[in-house]
Amino acid sequence: MQLEHAAIWCADLEAMRAFYCRWLGAQSNAKYRNARGFESYFLCFDGGARLELMQWAEVDADPPSATRQRLGLAHLAFTLGSRQAVDSLTAALVAAGVVCVGQPRQTGDGYYESVILDPEHNRLELCA
Repeated sequence: MQLEHAAIWCADLEAMRAFYCRWLGAQSNAKYRNARGFESYFLCFDGGARLELMQWAEVDADPPSATRQRLGLAHLAFTLGSRQAVDSLTAALVAAGVVCVGQPRQTGDGYYESVILDPEHNRLELCA
């Protein structure tokens, strides 16, 4: 068995798509729209992982928070291959105004990682 994809409901679908494509190297399909107003993109990453970004006016939005966790999605983790890659991308993201909630560090469970927030405050771990 293999996980096919993960999905995130978005308030600003285009900003989320631009972020994942620019900073994390995702390749996007063309936008899907249905008659009920649902819209989505599938983003593909190296190695085959896929993320669906979705928007629909009928989905209630929780107020996002950079300081509190919430039930549901905890984080998405992206492997970058080296500590230097984690440090470099984290620095570039911070310089571009992206919020970093966890500076690069060695974790107790064996990862070297930083934690940043995407435009809608989903936590992303950048790992080596």
